[in-house]
Amino acid sequence: MSLNQKIIAVTGANGNLGRAVATAALAQGASVALLDIAFADDLKESSDERIRCFEVDMFNEQATRDAFTAIGAIDGLCNAAGGFAMGTAVHDTTESDWQMMFNLNVLTVLNSSRACVPAMLTRGHGAIVNIGAAAAIKGEALMGPYLATKSVVLRVTETMSEELKEQGINVNCVMPSVIDTPQNRSAMPDADGSDWVSPEQLAEVICFLLSDAASGVHGACVPVKNLA
Repeated sequence: MSLNQKIIAVTGANGNLGRAVATAALAQGASVALLDIAFADDLKESSDERIRCFEVDMFNEQATRDAFTAIGAIDGLCNAAGGFAMGTAVHDTTESDWQMMFNLNVLTVLNSSRACVPAMLTRGHGAIVNIGAAAAIKGEALMGPYLATKSVVLRVTETMSEELKEQGINVNCVMPSVIDTPQNRSAMPDADGSDWVSPEQLAEVICFLLSDAASGVHGACVPVKNLA
Protein backbone atom coordinates (compact mmCIF):
# COMPACT_ATOMS: atom_id res chain seq x y z
CA MET A 1 0.00 0.00 0.00
CA SER A 2 1.36 3.42 -0.95
CA LEU A 3 0.23 6.98 -1.58
CA ASN A 4 3.48 7.84 -3.29
CA GLN A 5 3.25 11.06 -5.33
CA LYS A 6 -0.49 11.39 -4.67
CA ILE A 7 -2.07 14.62 -3.51
CA ILE A 8 -4.47 14.07 -0.62
CA ALA A 9 -6.83 16.70 0.73
CA VAL A 10 -7.86 16.40 4.38
CA THR A 11 -10.68 18.44 5.90
CA GLY A 12 -10.79 19.04 9.63
CA ALA A 13 -7.03 18.73 9.37
CA ASN A 14 -6.22 20.56 12.60
CA GLY A 15 -8.17 17.99 14.63
CA ASN A 16 -6.95 14.74 16.13
CA LEU A 17 -8.02 12.51 13.25
CA GLY A 18 -7.15 15.00 10.52
CA ARG A 19 -3.62 15.33 11.85
CA ALA A 20 -3.25 11.55 12.06
CA VAL A 21 -4.43 11.11 8.46
CA ALA A 22 -2.04 13.81 7.25
CA THR A 23 0.86 12.20 9.12
CA ALA A 24 0.07 8.73 7.75
CA ALA A 25 -0.36 10.03 4.20
CA LEU A 26 2.96 11.89 4.34
CA ALA A 27 4.66 8.73 5.63
CA GLN A 28 3.33 6.89 2.58
CA GLY A 29 4.78 9.44 0.17
CA ALA A 30 1.84 11.77 -0.42
CA SER A 31 1.63 15.52 -0.44
CA VAL A 32 -1.23 16.90 1.64
CA ALA A 33 -3.56 19.86 1.32
CA LEU A 34 -4.99 20.55 4.75
CA LEU A 35 -8.27 22.40 5.28
CA ASP A 36 -9.69 23.72 8.54
CA ILE A 37 -11.14 26.87 10.05
CA ALA A 38 -7.77 27.59 11.69
CA PHE A 39 -4.43 25.88 12.25
CA ALA A 40 -2.00 25.61 15.12
CA ASP A 41 1.40 27.17 14.53
CA ASP A 42 3.18 23.84 14.08
CA LEU A 43 1.17 23.16 10.93
CA LYS A 44 1.08 26.72 9.59
CA GLU A 45 4.82 27.11 10.03
CA SER A 46 5.87 23.67 8.82
CA SER A 47 8.93 23.68 6.59
CA ASP A 48 7.80 20.51 4.79
CA GLU A 49 7.05 21.56 1.22
CA ARG A 50 4.59 18.66 0.90
CA ILE A 51 2.22 20.35 3.38
CA ARG A 52 -0.11 23.18 2.38
CA CYS A 53 -2.65 24.68 4.77
CA PHE A 54 -5.89 26.37 3.73
CA GLU A 55 -7.97 28.18 6.32
CA VAL A 56 -11.60 27.92 5.26
CA ASP A 57 -15.09 27.89 6.75
CA MET A 58 -16.37 24.59 5.44
CA PHE A 59 -19.95 25.51 6.29
CA ASN A 60 -19.65 28.03 3.44
CA GLU A 61 -20.06 26.35 0.04
CA GLN A 62 -18.41 29.08 -2.01
CA ALA A 63 -15.47 29.43 0.36
CA THR A 64 -14.98 25.67 0.16
CA ARG A 65 -15.09 25.75 -3.63
CA ASP A 66 -12.54 28.58 -3.65
CA ALA A 67 -10.22 26.61 -1.38
CA PHE A 68 -10.31 23.53 -3.61
CA THR A 69 -9.72 25.71 -6.67
CA ALA A 70 -6.61 27.06 -4.95
CA ILE A 71 -5.47 23.53 -4.08
CA GLY A 72 -5.77 22.31 -7.67
CA ALA A 73 -5.88 18.67 -8.74
CA ILE A 74 -6.13 16.08 -5.97
CA ASP A 75 -6.08 12.30 -6.01
CA GLY A 76 -7.95 11.70 -2.78
CA LEU A 77 -10.13 13.42 -0.20
CA CYS A 78 -10.57 12.49 3.45
CA ASN A 79 -13.56 14.22 5.00
CA ALA A 80 -12.31 14.26 8.58
CA ALA A 81 -14.17 17.45 9.50
CA GLY A 82 -16.92 16.68 11.95
CA GLY A 83 -17.85 16.62 15.59
CA PHE A 84 -19.38 14.68 18.46
CA ALA A 85 -21.39 15.81 21.43
CA MET A 86 -23.58 14.05 23.94
CA GLY A 87 -26.88 15.85 24.04
CA THR A 88 -30.35 15.90 25.50
CA ALA A 89 -33.40 13.78 24.78
CA VAL A 90 -34.69 14.29 21.25
CA HIS A 91 -37.76 16.17 22.44
CA ASP A 92 -35.55 18.59 24.40
CA THR A 93 -32.95 19.14 21.66
CA THR A 94 -33.04 22.62 20.18
CA GLU A 95 -33.13 23.38 16.48
CA SER A 96 -29.75 25.08 16.74
CA ASP A 97 -28.20 21.93 18.23
CA TRP A 98 -29.63 19.81 15.43
CA GLN A 99 -28.38 22.29 12.84
CA MET A 100 -24.89 22.52 14.31
CA MET A 101 -24.41 18.75 14.28
CA PHE A 102 -25.77 18.57 10.73
CA ASN A 103 -23.36 21.30 9.63
CA LEU A 104 -20.39 19.59 11.27
CA ASN A 105 -21.01 16.05 10.06
CA VAL A 106 -23.00 16.38 6.83
CA LEU A 107 -22.67 19.86 5.33
CA THR A 108 -18.87 19.69 5.41
CA VAL A 109 -19.01 16.43 3.42
CA LEU A 110 -21.47 17.87 0.92
CA ASN A 111 -19.52 21.09 0.39
CA SER A 112 -16.16 19.37 -0.07
CA SER A 113 -17.68 16.78 -2.41
CA ARG A 114 -19.38 19.42 -4.53
CA ALA A 115 -16.07 21.24 -4.72
CA CYS A 116 -13.81 18.33 -5.72
CA VAL A 117 -15.87 15.72 -7.57
CA PRO A 118 -16.25 17.64 -10.88
CA ALA A 119 -12.46 17.80 -11.27
CA MET A 120 -12.14 14.10 -10.35
CA LEU A 121 -14.69 13.29 -13.05
CA THR A 122 -12.70 15.27 -15.59
CA ARG A 123 -9.52 13.41 -14.66
CA GLY A 124 -11.29 10.05 -14.50
CA HIS A 125 -10.03 9.00 -11.11
CA GLY A 126 -10.16 9.81 -7.42
CA ALA A 127 -10.93 8.45 -3.98
CA ILE A 128 -13.10 9.86 -1.21
CA VAL A 129 -13.27 8.58 2.36
CA ASN A 130 -15.94 9.83 4.76
CA ILE A 131 -16.14 9.34 8.52
CA GLY A 132 -19.21 7.51 9.74
CA ALA A 133 -19.69 5.86 13.12
CA ALA A 134 -20.31 2.29 14.21
CA ALA A 135 -22.94 3.60 16.63
CA ALA A 136 -24.95 5.05 13.74
CA ILE A 137 -26.52 1.69 12.92
CA LYS A 138 -29.00 2.09 15.79
CA GLY A 139 -30.34 4.69 18.18
CA GLU A 140 -28.85 5.49 21.57
CA ALA A 141 -30.26 7.74 24.26
CA LEU A 142 -29.01 11.33 24.36
CA MET A 143 -27.15 11.00 21.03
CA GLY A 144 -29.93 11.78 18.56
CA PRO A 145 -28.36 14.59 16.48
CA TYR A 146 -24.95 12.88 16.30
CA LEU A 147 -26.30 9.46 15.32
CA ALA A 148 -28.78 10.92 12.84
CA THR A 149 -26.10 12.90 11.04
CA LYS A 150 -23.64 10.01 10.96
CA SER A 151 -26.42 7.82 9.53
CA VAL A 152 -26.76 10.39 6.76
CA VAL A 153 -23.02 10.12 6.08
CA LEU A 154 -23.37 6.35 5.56
CA ARG A 155 -26.22 6.74 3.07
CA VAL A 156 -24.49 9.62 1.27
CA THR A 157 -21.36 7.49 0.95
CA GLU A 158 -23.27 4.57 -0.55
CA THR A 159 -25.21 6.84 -2.89
CA MET A 160 -22.13 8.68 -4.13
CA SER A 161 -20.42 5.36 -4.73
CA GLU A 162 -23.28 4.17 -6.93
CA GLU A 163 -23.15 7.44 -8.86
CA LEU A 164 -19.37 7.58 -9.32
CA LYS A 165 -17.88 4.07 -9.28
CA GLU A 166 -18.24 3.56 -13.03
CA GLN A 167 -16.33 6.79 -13.60
CA GLY A 168 -13.15 5.91 -11.76
CA ILE A 169 -14.00 7.37 -8.38
CA ASN A 170 -14.05 5.27 -5.21
CA VAL A 171 -16.25 6.49 -2.37
CA ASN A 172 -16.11 4.69 0.97
CA CYS A 173 -16.34 5.45 4.66
CA VAL A 174 -15.01 4.19 7.96
CA MET A 175 -17.19 3.45 10.97
CA PRO A 176 -15.03 3.81 14.09
CA SER A 177 -16.26 2.47 17.42
CA VAL A 178 -15.29 5.69 19.18
CA ILE A 179 -12.15 7.63 18.31
CA ASP A 180 -9.91 7.72 21.35
CA THR A 181 -9.30 11.44 21.80
CA PRO A 182 -9.02 13.63 24.90
CA GLN A 183 -12.29 15.30 23.90
CA ASN A 184 -14.21 12.00 23.73
CA ARG A 185 -12.68 10.83 27.01
CA SER A 186 -13.92 14.06 28.59
CA ALA A 187 -17.40 13.79 27.03
CA MET A 188 -17.83 10.15 28.14
CA PRO A 189 -15.79 9.77 31.34
CA ASP A 190 -17.63 6.65 32.51
CA ALA A 191 -17.57 4.79 29.18
CA ASP A 192 -15.72 1.53 28.63
CA GLY A 193 -13.06 2.61 26.17
CA SER A 194 -11.50 -0.81 25.65
CA ASP A 195 -12.53 -1.00 21.99
CA TRP A 196 -11.99 2.67 21.15
CA VAL A 197 -9.77 3.17 18.13
CA SER A 198 -6.84 5.54 18.14
CA PRO A 199 -6.64 8.27 15.47
CA GLU A 200 -3.48 6.60 14.19
CA GLN A 201 -5.15 3.19 13.77
CA LEU A 202 -8.07 4.77 11.96
CA ALA A 203 -5.78 6.83 9.76
CA GLU A 204 -4.11 3.68 8.45
CA VAL A 205 -7.46 2.29 7.31
CA ILE A 206 -8.36 5.61 5.70
CA CYS A 207 -5.06 5.73 3.83
CA PHE A 208 -5.66 2.21 2.54
CA LEU A 209 -9.05 3.28 1.16
CA LEU A 210 -7.38 6.30 -0.48
CA SER A 211 -4.73 4.12 -2.11
CA ASP A 212 -4.73 2.21 -5.39
CA ALA A 213 -4.77 -1.00 -3.34
CA ALA A 214 -8.46 -0.25 -2.64
CA SER A 215 -9.38 0.38 -6.27
CA GLY A 216 -11.92 -2.44 -6.13
CA VAL A 217 -13.65 -1.22 -2.97
CA HIS A 218 -16.82 0.79 -3.60
CA GLY A 219 -19.47 2.01 -1.16
CA ALA A 220 -18.01 0.14 1.79
CA CYS A 221 -18.81 1.26 5.32
CA VAL A 222 -15.89 -0.29 7.19
CA PRO A 223 -16.17 -0.89 10.97
CA VAL A 224 -12.94 -0.06 12.78
CA LYS A 225 -12.31 -0.81 16.44
CA ASN A 226 -9.40 -1.67 18.68
CA LEU A 227 -9.42 -5.30 19.79
CA ALA A 228 -5.94 -5.34 21.31
